[in-house]
Amino acid sequence: MSHLDRKAARAKVRRRIRKKIAGTAERPRLAVHFSNANVYAQLIDDDKGVTIASASTLDKAVGKKGASVESATKVGEVVAERAKEAKIETVVFDRGGYQYHGKVKALADAARDAGLKF
Repeated sequence: MSHLDRKAARAKVRRRIRKKIAGTAERPRLAVHFSNANVYAQLIDDDKGVTIASASTLDKAVGKKGASVESATKVGEVVAERAKEAKIETVVFDRGGYQYHGKVKALADAARDAGLKF
């Protein structure tokens, strides 16, 4: 499968997921994204179209660089911590078209362990 085909397939899955889930102010969407170099997570209020909190491997609070399972775990912990600061306890998880294993699962489990409910 070529790079463009994989990218298009992920975009198709992502659109299908986004039809079913949306974030609100009380229960924002926890969206994850992975590049080859970094891990990103955002809490998004889709009603207003704003990002409430975010974390990535580029943040100094995360400390870990790279797009590994360990860095995804740390990003999950930091985004859950920032969600608590914003008084958010429950979220809707948006895996962004990625399969739920590896980095996606590590980020989700770390966020759950840090106190987010989804």
